[in-house]
Amino acid sequence: MQNYEQKSAKIKQMFQVLKQNHPERLKKRLNLSWSNWGFGVESLVETAKRLNKNNIKYIELHGNHYGPDLGYSPHEANLILQDWGIEVSGVCGMFSKENDLSSNIAIHRQAAIDYIRRETEFTAAVRGQYLLVVPAAVGRPQKYDDMEWTRSVETLHNVAEEFCKWNIKAAIEPIRAAETSLVHSISDAQAYIKEVDHPGIQHINGDIYHMQVEESHIGEAIMQAGSQLVNLHLADSNRGALGNGHMDLDTIIMALYLIGFNQEGRFVTPEPLGPGGDPYPAMYGRPNKETLDLLVSQTATYFREREAKLLETE
Repeated sequence: MQNYEQKSAKIKQMFQVLKQNHPERLKKRLNLSWSNWGFGVESLVETAKRLNKNNIKYIELHGNHYGPDLGYSPHEANLILQDWGIEVSGVCGMFSKENDLSSNIAIHRQAAIDYIRRETEFTAAVRGQYLLVVPAAVGRPQKYDDMEWTRSVETLHNVAEEFCKWNIKAAIEPIRAAETSLVHSISDAQAYIKEVDHPGIQHINGDIYHMQVEESHIGEAIMQAGSQLVNLHLADSNRGALGNGHMDLDTIIMALYLIGFNQEGRFVTPEPLGPGGDPYPAMYGRPNKETLDLLVSQTATYFREREAKLLETE
């Protein structure tokens, strides 16, 4: 076998042992959510309808509170999602050059602090579990200087108490080097969390599209993240719908069950954004309803088929 096949085979063997010896640990299925910011300017009502139609019970909301008067109203969002039987898994924090924790421009770091304060309060108001945090701007792969890491750590530490105040998990997301200048792997995220050194900053948001570039093996990286992993973004190898590429989804699912990810407060969240270097423009795009319907349907169906196949008993 090739090296990656040997690693996958080891995970499969461990999963089979778990399945045989502790079938009770496999009874609960993984919580399937969806990250909606890639739907562009579509209304939350239309999004909720689509997720309901595909039996997706959770949503990761676009963190769109870029100013005090912008973004979802928590009251309206709660009413809409309740009408369609959807709960909030968490909020996808959006960190650009204008609200960059690592920026060498002080007002941009302050904007990141203010943004986190707004989003943690909003996340609590819609009963979400986590807020995704990116240590440096997405869409800016070139570093400012050699002090980025230090500035990012210090800036996040300054606002870390907000996560404790609102009982929200800060989910640090590693992103591939083609999109950001800091924190590209699970190991990087763990080192960053250790250096921030605050009880409010303890968790990780993984993304298998980034992991296929930055990790030697996605399944092993999931195992390494362990209980720190609170959410896992899903997309196939081409950053499209699951099943349309060559991502080894079975090994990913088995690794998640091995770390006990099939529990309350942990989510797998498709985020198929396409392969470009800066996906953020998608949040302002005009949605194509038919395309999005197919994207969600294909992804949800394929994920559930693979999970069911792995869990079936002989």
